Amino acid sequence: MQLFNGIFFHGVGASSAALCYTPEKKVRGWSWQTYWLAQAAVCWLILPVVVAMMTVPSLDLVLQEAPRAAMIRSFLLGMAYGVGGTAFGMAIRYIGFSLTYAVSVGLSCVLGTLLPPVMDGSIGNVVTGSGGNWILTGVLLGAVGIAFCGIAGRMKEKELGSTEGYSFKKGLPLCILAGILSAFYGFAINAGKPISDLAAAHGAGTFQVNAVYVFSNSGAFLTTLCYTIYLHRKHRTFNEYKRAAVTGALTTNYLMAALTGVFWYGQFFFYGLGHVNLGRYEFSSWAIHMILLVLFSAIVGIVLKEWKFTKVRTRRVLIGALLVLLLSVILLTYGNYKGGV
Repeated sequence: MQLFNGIFFHGVGASSAALCYTPEKKVRGWSWQTYWLAQAAVCWLILPVVVAMMTVPSLDLVLQEAPRAAMIRSFLLGMAYGVGGTAFGMAIRYIGFSLTYAVSVGLSCVLGTLLPPVMDGSIGNVVTGSGGNWILTGVLLGAVGIAFCGIAGRMKEKELGSTEGYSFKKGLPLCILAGILSAFYGFAINAGKPISDLAAAHGAGTFQVNAVYVFSNSGAFLTTLCYTIYLHRKHRTFNEYKRAAVTGALTTNYLMAALTGVFWYGQFFFYGLGHVNLGRYEFSSWAIHMILLVLFSAIVGIVLKEWKFTKVRTRRVLIGALLVLLLSVILLTYGNYKGGV
């Protein structure tokens, strides 16, 4: 039951992440940097602190007792993730959602899942352990499914003429950068394990990872803050926080940015709950989360009728990709079951 709770929580977090960009469609009269910093303040600064205070008993004692090295490492790795998150948002502007998700999330899925056990020397135990090969197969199959989702998405964009501002030359390097650095978030959580262990000792239970988010997410916010301030200075857009270019849009813009931040933080919150429930192969959390994120993102697109006017061949590629993703999640779940929790 613990395993299926973990998969369920990852599913909720992934669905939250899949929805996080939908409010942006309602934002009017704001530049990208204004919207991005507003939502980042919610998901990477305000909510991590507020939720940690609500869910981690004696948070002040946990922070006093936590090893300084763990706090610093988690913060610095979170900064790297923040660069990746910002690169991800920029890549969408140049090559669209589909290719950005395929390249960035595909890279992040593989690197963020397999590098931690490689770096700590436990990959040998994973390969030889019960269920380990199912885990590795599920990760690689998930990367294939993500790639085919990207192919289907690019086919859709060509058919529907979604090419405004398209620049593969600019977008691809950003995707690769986002994929590599986004994987650092998993490293940030692993680096903060002494903090989460202390939180658990003080009674946080399954909410123990929320104590780590105080450092990992604030690191991400710092790099985002630096870049968006640079853009504000360059384009002179600071005044947008007081007055949107579209009359009457300011309140709606703030609400949509806040909703984006809530959705985005939701993936962190439920990722932590899922992570602590996977047991022996908890490193596979990142793969499960990334694969489910792409799966639910595609489903959201179908529900919103984004694929309604595409060709039959394109829809078949998408359906095939979704079936591959579903199979990869089943393999990952089975591998965790075989390995025990």
